[in-house]
Amino acid sequence: QLQLVESGGGSVQPGESLRLSCAASGSPLDTYAIAWFRQAPGKERERVACISASGRSARYPDSVEGRFTISRDNARHTVSLQMDNLKPEDTAIYTCAASQTQLGICVSWYSDWGQGTQVIVSS
Repeated sequence: QLQLVESGGGSVQPGESLRLSCAASGSPLDTYAIAWFRQAPGKERERVACISASGRSARYPDSVEGRFTISRDNARHTVSLQMDNLKPEDTAIYTCAASQTQLGICVSWYSDWGQGTQVIVSS
């Protein structure tokens, strides 16, 4: 089982950037595909980025394509989400999640979840 702890959230103005981190422990990170999800009040949870266990492949929905970048450093047991040109609609709690697979990029089920970090984008 993987333990995940997010950090890096905060309050920024539209157009600014934030970098979220997801620190993993408990198992070798390189056997897990990782995704970042977000959930805003009153809205369904949305997956905003996913990355394969090796880090060679990533996927994004249209809502963040070109603005968000997911990366990972398996040796340092961390996964990051660089968020640029933030918009008010990006306001949400962001959570990282893991699925033990070395074959998938975005998968349908994640077994391990962090607690989340709040991102607020407001002028």
